[in-house]
Amino acid sequence: MIEPEHPRLSIQRQCALVSISRSAFYYQPAGETLLNLALMRLIDEAFLETPWYGSRQMARHLRRQGYEVGRMRVRRLMAKMGLAPIYQKPRTTIPHPEHRAYKYLLRGLVIDRPNQVCAASVKLGRFDDLSGCGRSQRSRARAAAIALHVTLRFHRYLT
Repeated sequence: MIEPEHPRLSIQRQCALVSISRSAFYYQPAGETLLNLALMRLIDEAFLETPWYGSRQMARHLRRQGYEVGRMRVRRLMAKMGLAPIYQKPRTTIPHPEHRAYKYLLRGLVIDRPNQVCAASVKLGRFDDLSGCGRSQRSRARAAAIALHVTLRFHRYLT
């Protein structure tokens, strides 16, 4: 990309053309220290025995062996080695068998005229949280909530 021995373009000009700083061109990445390499070897050995250890437990394990390491250092080294703990992920999308499933009432319905279908969004909250509103807005909010409650109860009788 950048040729240091280019006959007509200086390194400064080449760096400007490719939009990098000259320090980025001259940068030589430093390798890991000997202590970090030793820690990585210990982490790898411990991870083979206990693959469920995350960075917190691994840091505790290394501290018990006499190494003064922090969790973030262990986390960085584990990520560099591609190690991730094995644990059961939360199954949040599995419905409970006793929960009622509401069917989609508009399936198969052809919507071909305005105002044939209405949609509403309900935010449930407490009415004493309406302190920033004026008196008329609070009363309108209470009236809307009561009307919604009545509508939902009426709808329950229809279905």
